[in-house]
Amino acid sequence: MTALTLDSLKFDPQTGLIPVVTQDARSGAVLMQAWADRAAVARTLDTREATYWSRSRAEQWVKGATSGHTQQVVDVQADCDGDSLLYRVVQTGPACHTGAYSCYHQPLLTTGAPPAGLDGTLDRVYATITERLATLPENSYVARLHAGGLDRVLKKISEESGEVLLAAKNADRAELATEVADLLFHTLFAMAEVGVSPADVAAVLQEREGRTGLKGPKEVG
Repeated sequence: MTALTLDSLKFDPQTGLIPVVTQDARSGAVLMQAWADRAAVARTLDTREATYWSRSRAEQWVKGATSGHTQQVVDVQADCDGDSLLYRVVQTGPACHTGAYSCYHQPLLTTGAPPAGLDGTLDRVYATITERLATLPENSYVARLHAGGLDRVLKKISEESGEVLLAAKNADRAELATEVADLLFHTLFAMAEVGVSPADVAAVLQEREGRTGLKGPKEVG
């Protein structure tokens, strides 16, 4: 497959822009859609920082430059016609200006498809937690838990661990799923407080995959 160049892309002849769909490289979720001119695409390729063109302000902008919710670009793909781009990124915090994980959160059609596995879900929950920690909205459970200090959430993790053990001991599948969800949430909260992301944990697990000779809790079988 021949690699494309900037000259291969089809920017709109009137506006000089090309649409960009941005996708979370870890979860596969679509985060947003924006526009870019040639210079913005060139900057994205050069710096690996997702860069776009604002039609309302008529200026280039870098995602997260003011909010801190940056997008580190993993790769850039063009569609079959070369007139649309896909940025695959590592998203820090929420992608939407509303504080939502994705700009696409207003359903027009819901088919009731079964929920997917944990892949992507943990990233979305973590992004919500970090956003709530940044804004501390009134009546937020995250805000209340944060106000109690790290020791409070660590106590919750200990309590939820016990509930997981009890549910597993009783072979109660529904209760076990609920208690594991509670444990994961509070673990993600502690990670956010300390500055560890799901990607950091995934990197450790991926590094261990396929390795032998590991003992105890580090063993992956």
